[in-house]
Amino acid sequence: MNTSIKRTLLATIAIGATIAAPFSAQAAKMHAKPHAAVSATKGAGGADPEKATATPMPTGPVPVPDSPTADKNTPAPPTLPDMTSYVLMDATTGAILAEAAPNLQVAPASLTKLMTAHITYQALHHGSLKLDQTVPVSPAAWHAGGSRMFIDTTSVVTVDQLLHGLIIDSGNDAATALAEQIAGSQGTFVQMMTKDAADLGLTNTVYTNPTGLPDPAMHTTAMDVAKLSRIILQDEPEFLDISKQQSYSFNNITQASWNPVLAHDPTVDGMKTGLTDESGHCIDATAVRGGRRLIAVVMGGPTWHDSTAAIESILNYGEKFFTDVTLASPGTQIDTLQSAALDAGQVAVGVAQASVITLPTDAAGHVQHAVTYTTDVSNGVTKGEVLGTINYTLDGKTIATLPAVALADAPAASWSTKLSRAIKKML
Repeated sequence: MNTSIKRTLLATIAIGATIAAPFSAQAAKMHAKPHAAVSATKGAGGADPEKATATPMPTGPVPVPDSPTADKNTPAPPTLPDMTSYVLMDATTGAILAEAAPNLQVAPASLTKLMTAHITYQALHHGSLKLDQTVPVSPAAWHAGGSRMFIDTTSVVTVDQLLHGLIIDSGNDAATALAEQIAGSQGTFVQMMTKDAADLGLTNTVYTNPTGLPDPAMHTTAMDVAKLSRIILQDEPEFLDISKQQSYSFNNITQASWNPVLAHDPTVDGMKTGLTDESGHCIDATAVRGGRRLIAVVMGGPTWHDSTAAIESILNYGEKFFTDVTLASPGTQIDTLQSAALDAGQVAVGVAQASVITLPTDAAGHVQHAVTYTTDVSNGVTKGEVLGTINYTLDGKTIATLPAVALADAPAASWSTKLSRAIKKML
């Protein structure tokens, strides 16, 4: 039996309604395939990838690109006229390497599911949810429109399976089931989403549902998506164990990942995509380039092909023109404090915590530092005690200021030691 026909019949049995054929592995490689989180005006069915149509081109002025991290020698970031906005962020430092209309409010589509996943992982970490825990499927989850993992009210499905369905299949049914399990209702879950957005500083994001299905009141920005992605990478890195997978099978139905960049670029291992008529083709991707993890977000592309090309363009820019510089590492001596008030006459000085900064590649070798001591050491020094500050500069401008700490205990000089030193000076 033809694969797409077989899967259509399976899906029809599973949800009790005829839907368009889900996409095959071959279709997953088509950059122009449609996201199933379609506009509510188009109903709940997915679209046939062979008949995919592009969303309208962005209107209005082309967003002007900028790089807050660049110097005078760094080329300007790419101009992407087919995107409504974009952001390129260094995942380690949070530095913005490139941006265009980063705070423009747009429809989030299924990028909403980043927050749904974040709250789910929080529940797992706090112990109120377990990966192998089975979750009941309500009629609301069963009948969720748009993209689905194809669960119904008779399904025996675990939290782990729902996370796969949420992240890989972009299942609105999975999002609804998880929201209801965690909060008791979608409405209460949205309140949790709203609180987390505020706590995380996502000041331009408003959620009204856990799926991303269209709602005029719901919006986000490329910057907020990048910020949330960085938090997920820091707090829930297991997200990538799922988002890097190019397909997922549940109930004998295999669906390819919605992320077209996965099949195009082996350095990419996540994170999420979204598409409605309102949002255009949105991609939130993360990749390890040159040993550094980058986060690239593009919004509003007219096709998956265009948005994939945009992601590659800004990832290439970040890889070529910026680098992460470790200013200091814990335990590594940076300076020596000389003082006759100490028994040994000196103490090694460094930092308590690692400090990494993102700089233009051409500037990385020109960082200078100076140590200023402000602490009275007449009573001795204990390991880890702050003795002053270390000021790092580039071209005369301060780029970081770190506490200077003692790397060892240094007891105060005894009376006899002070006397001996005084005599030596006299002689």
